[in-house]
Amino acid sequence: MKGTARLLSGLVIATAIFLIANAVGINVHLNSKLIANSFITHTVMLLLSALLIYVMRKKMSYKISLPKFKTVLKPILIGIVLTIVINLLMTILTKIAGGKIEVHPIFATMNPVQVFIYVFLYASLAEEILFRGFLLNFLNSSTRKGIVLFKRNFSFPVIISAIAFGLAHLILIRTGIGSLFLLRVIVFATSLGLVAGYYQEKYDNNSYAIIVHMSGNSIAVVSALLLSMSSN
Repeated sequence: MKGTARLLSGLVIATAIFLIANAVGINVHLNSKLIANSFITHTVMLLLSALLIYVMRKKMSYKISLPKFKTVLKPILIGIVLTIVINLLMTILTKIAGGKIEVHPIFATMNPVQVFIYVFLYASLAEEILFRGFLLNFLNSSTRKGIVLFKRNFSFPVIISAIAFGLAHLILIRTGIGSLFLLRVIVFATSLGLVAGYYQEKYDNNSYAIIVHMSGNSIAVVSALLLSMSSN
């Protein structure tokens, strides 16, 4: 399969899995105070992505294993710093533009423990298995050419998977959030996706993308704790 055909196929398949998972999540409710609504969405996403990776194992390379401790410290630190810097800058730009400072809709439905389980752990795993585990690795089979940013080479598969991940957050439109906050989420997700993809490609290990994603979502856990404390 040639590069353009592979690109289109990868994007169509990843988009289909994402939309199917969200459609199921929207229409299937567990009616449980303990289990977050996103659990169904991410479970379907994880299962379909894992199945797809297995079925296409001869057409793409997928590797996942526990990384060495020394090699994950830098990705974790970069993920956390990037999260703080991007969100701070986007908050400042929102204020300059006269926009309303909003919080993520998950904080209206989840307590800190749920944010830790369903966002920090589960969402990071499911989303990375799809966008980096499948999409990035599928595209890597055609090319690893890219561009240099901050003296680091970001391949086109890394860039494309990051943009796809960022745009996937357009699904938040249905929650009624403001356009400036939606832009902030997309910019943040795309930036985090670039770092996640870079380290996955560098070590040829999906675990690094998951760990970077978790480091970005760690701020959500802290925010949930702070909001919980302020409301008591």
